[in-house]
Amino acid sequence: MLKVEQVSVMNFENAIRGARNPMNSWARMDSYYDEKGAYVLGENDLSLAVRLCAAGSDHRKFIRQILVSMDITAPMYWWKEFDTYKVGTVANSTSTMHKLHARPFELSDFSTDHLTPASLAEFEKYVAYLEAVRQRYVEGKDRADWYDLIQLLPSSYDQMRTVTLNYEVLTNIYYARRNHKLDEWHTLCDAILKLPYARELIGACGRE
Repeated sequence: MLKVEQVSVMNFENAIRGARNPMNSWARMDSYYDEKGAYVLGENDLSLAVRLCAAGSDHRKFIRQILVSMDITAPMYWWKEFDTYKVGTVANSTSTMHKLHARPFELSDFSTDHLTPASLAEFEKYVAYLEAVRQRYVEGKDRADWYDLIQLLPSSYDQMRTVTLNYEVLTNIYYARRNHKLDEWHTLCDAILKLPYARELIGACGRE
């Protein structure tokens, strides 16, 4: 299971202006803000942006200046793979160290969408045991119980992180992970293509 929320895309105007710096072609800029405050790429700017993306990473530096912030909720086993993307990425996560014991464990706290019925039944017992350990820790504050929680926590536990990255990182993610065996990557790749002009720009990057 993976969920993407609170998506913001920023700095499009500055990125496009920067893309025109090498040829001093700012007079050809034809983008504008619509009545909702969204930045709309004009025909000239979109054409240039697509050509630069298709020309390769040396020419598409401007997409590194298109910033994206999003909240991603995903299981820990997926976050281990996402952590490959360190350059151009910042993330603040909810804390397992400080807040793991703060509320009761529920089955909905874990990604169980691919468990077989038999495994799900066993996992429900495991979650109940984790909740018993949590209650024991809350009542007695025994450090041994806290370590039990940390070390027993399965990798299917869902964590939310607020992530900031850019279109270049998203391009790398999309082409590296769009055919991955984990469904979570497919969900994120679908979300990437819904970003403003992602199909045009990230799609053009695939033609280099």
